[in-house]
Amino acid sequence: MLALALLVVGGVALVNALSSDSEGGPPETAATAGTAGTPGSADPAPTRSSRSRSAASTPLVIRVIGAPTKVVVTVPETGEVLQQGVLNTGEERQYDKAPLQVVAADGGAVEVLIYGREQPRATAGERKNWFVPSRG
Repeated sequence: MLALALLVVGGVALVNALSSDSEGGPPETAATAGTAGTPGSADPAPTRSSRSRSAASTPLVIRVIGAPTKVVVTVPETGEVLQQGVLNTGEERQYDKAPLQVVAADGGAVEVLIYGREQPRATAGERKNWFVPSRG
């Protein structure tokens, strides 16, 4: 039964990954507002190579590549909560400010990029924390 559930989740993740690549990425969310390719901006939707370049300057990008998981993103200096809730497979969030504190209930289910560098993931099912420093 567990193997069947994992197979279904993996299939859904693969379909989401393939469909988001062919459509130029996931739909815009409130967290991605103000980034390149958003309605009202002069730039068209970003290509894969321009996303890679812009990711290097973006403090935080979170992508759910495994099972849906609860993610909390806070500003440590003020305690402001920017994200608190479950992100589904295939969802991506970008944050243009730092410092930030990130906690994922399943650190193996998310891909975290800090200033364009992929961060180590946890073992599937393990809680994981990341810190995004300010750039000097």
